[in-house]
Amino acid sequence: MARTSSNIALKTREADAASPRPKSRLDLFRFVPFRLNRLAAEVSSALAVEYQERHGLDIPAWRVIATLGFRNDACSAQYISQCTRTHKSTISRAVTALLHDGLIERVENEADRREFRLQLTKKGGALYEELFPQLLRREDEILACLSAQERKQLSVLLGKIEGSLDLIQTSEEADAKQAY
Repeated sequence: MARTSSNIALKTREADAASPRPKSRLDLFRFVPFRLNRLAAEVSSALAVEYQERHGLDIPAWRVIATLGFRNDACSAQYISQCTRTHKSTISRAVTALLHDGLIERVENEADRREFRLQLTKKGGALYEELFPQLLRREDEILACLSAQERKQLSVLLGKIEGSLDLIQTSEEADAKQAY
């Protein structure tokens, strides 16, 4: 469900009222959007080592493979772009390279024959099956500084932020809505 600018403005005013801070200067290192962006970039880079060095995949290619790997059925490049928050031209280039490498394939959309969907090939599926345990292990290494309780709290807090931005939070929810 799309958020309206009036909803965003209201939530912004509510947040401003709830968190008093000096307005004279923006300290980037305390500014949550900056911190989240920087953290996401670092975590993404740390995970990229697993698929870049060993398999020659860049981040957009991995995002395509990861999105197709967790789904039960084929999906559009637009879905992948929306799901991963990656520009459609970047996803398009990754799709072209992965098609060329035989890791993904196009399948006709039964509901609309003008559109094609993407799915992993056997080769792509094998690569996904090989990589995801390595990435989960790397995620555990990154989160090792947190206790089990802190990991749960982090998940809850991230879910609250995602919810406040009307982001889909589960693959089941995405599948039910037939879009991201």
